[in-house]
Amino acid sequence: MFISAHAAHAEFQTAFDTNSAWIAALDQAHARAQHSYFTQYVLTDGQTGYLVIDEGDYAALPADLERRVIDSVRGKLSDEF
Repeated sequence: MFISAHAAHAEFQTAFDTNSAWIAALDQAHARAQHSYFTQYVLTDGQTGYLVIDEGDYAALPADLERRVIDSVRGKLSDEF
């Protein structure tokens, strides 16, 4: 099997971009969770890669969004002292 250097580089770049997008979305979820009562969800998005939404934005997540959840970060704020 022969893979040109250009094709190998393109495949590596795609994997790198996907990992970078995943890390950026997870970082955003952690940053938002520090200032929220609600769970932050990381979802797959066919157009942009990953999307972070707040549980408070949608109350209970609709089934179509729930199927796309790949990670979650619990909110760090609490009213219980």
